[in-house]
Amino acid sequence: MDFAREAAELLPYIQNHRRHIHQYPELSFREKETTEYIQKELESMGIEVIRFSDYYGLIGVLKGGRAGKTVLLRADIDALGIREENELDFCSVHAGVMHACGHDCHSAMLLGAAKILSVYRDALKGTVKFLFQSAEESGHGANYYVDHGCLDGVDAAMAIHMMNEIPEGTFSIEAGPRMASCTDFTLTVHGTATHGSMPHLGHDAIVAASAVIMNLQTLVSRQHSPLRPLVVSIGSVRAGSQFNIVADEVVMKGTIRTFDRDLFASMPKRLEAMAKGTAEAMGCHVSVAVDTSEPAAINDYESIRLAAHNAVETLYGDCFASMKQKMGSEDFAVIMEKVPSVLCFLGYHNEEKGTVYPLHSKDFRVNDEILDKGAALFAKFAYDYLEKEARP
Repeated sequence: MDFAREAAELLPYIQNHRRHIHQYPELSFREKETTEYIQKELESMGIEVIRFSDYYGLIGVLKGGRAGKTVLLRADIDALGIREENELDFCSVHAGVMHACGHDCHSAMLLGAAKILSVYRDALKGTVKFLFQSAEESGHGANYYVDHGCLDGVDAAMAIHMMNEIPEGTFSIEAGPRMASCTDFTLTVHGTATHGSMPHLGHDAIVAASAVIMNLQTLVSRQHSPLRPLVVSIGSVRAGSQFNIVADEVVMKGTIRTFDRDLFASMPKRLEAMAKGTAEAMGCHVSVAVDTSEPAAINDYESIRLAAHNAVETLYGDCFASMKQKMGSEDFAVIMEKVPSVLCFLGYHNEEKGTVYPLHSKDFRVNDEILDKGAALFAKFAYDYLEKEARP
């Protein structure tokens, strides 16, 4: 079986699906047409499709000719609220919505892998699940599928993400932390309103919130080792509506990011204690809400990582690039916490072709002539994993 050759022959098929999905992007929780489009394609291959009554996305199930283990391959399908600035024949037709994080590429590569593997269903020694996941950008997506049984019976999992920081057509499949955890929080500082001429009669929520923001930075700079990456950021502050009234409420939103599992678990409580103590010293009080919480994506199952590495080496030789860990987050990490998994990156950086813009950019674009590589890796990893695990 020459998965590299077969994927290359399928490149027009993969490109067509990528361009269709790119042209008709849908935001998180709204991927109705995308889900139906993918369902129709999988069913045309004879792959069983599992849908959910209250959520978009789906799971395709390909059962092999012999019993064996189960591997899950995952792609995300949602787009971003960004206005596309590219001049492409297949630019987004939905104003203010764009595939700017490569999810169109991920979905097309996984469809290509499904097409390849469906031909070999009789030879497969186990089951392949194809998870086309809704709402990755929201931070809630993966949790839904895990809670609704997508990992039942799954022994290993893989995801591939496009990345601009490594050369076009190369892979990064390195060990250790790859993307940071992300805890989204909301802090609401409650004070007492008063006229601006008489601040002593109230409790100024804006002043208290300002102190909270400054003191939160000491969680990183003075209460934490600089040798362990940690970022606490406040990205939104809303307060007051009148120029001459001391505000009685401030709402702040921010994130905590780290690669450390212990810090991921402990930092929300430490942040809450710091915020409450600071505000209370000024006569105010704080309510804290954790909105979403994604663990770090860590390639720490060495046998699974090596299986992916060896698959690339077999397909394309020395086609690897080194990439530093990223402080951005990826909710495939929820799956990585549950089953042995690997997160791979496929580079798209090419100066000559102008495919240099980062993820979440209005100018984001990818040369989709490289997507056969991702499809081949998905297929090769799944087939080889099941073949190896089925051996006596």
